[in-house]
Amino acid sequence: MSASKERTAKTWYLAQCKARQDARAEANLQNQGFTCFRPTYKRERNLRGQAQAVEESLFPGYLFVQLSAEDNWAPLRSTRGVTRIVGFGGQPLAIDEGLIEQLQQRSELLIRQDTLVPGEVVRIWEGPFSELEGVFLAMDGAERVVLLLNFLQREQKVFVPLSSICKL
Repeated sequence: MSASKERTAKTWYLAQCKARQDARAEANLQNQGFTCFRPTYKRERNLRGQAQAVEESLFPGYLFVQLSAEDNWAPLRSTRGVTRIVGFGGQPLAIDEGLIEQLQQRSELLIRQDTLVPGEVVRIWEGPFSELEGVFLAMDGAERVVLLLNFLQREQKVFVPLSSICKL
């Protein structure tokens, strides 16, 4: 790649946001022309005695921003909702493009509990059982599912967070 293309190539960085202000930070950055990605998921919450679907950040307090070396980074410091760009040794830490692509694909697959049917095959995409397939048995509260896994030559019941599974 030529030197001019390297300087203009966009790279993803992680922005830390103020408490419960990631959506606000995302909107403010987008209004300034920055490309952002804030992985979210929908889940059922009991609000004032009624179940309602709400959208929440997958990584509360963080969002991804795409920048090049030639972009003006100064507005990031004064954007409402943004605390800082995560870095190491005073230098911003670049995030691998492949990780962002995986998160974008998975955020489209995240599911709500009312779409699950007992006997349905699902995949676990995070945690100690990552990449294993299992059979959905039941909900265990509002945030956990019971799965049947064929693990170590036996069928095992496991409890995993609802946010950790996706439909096949």
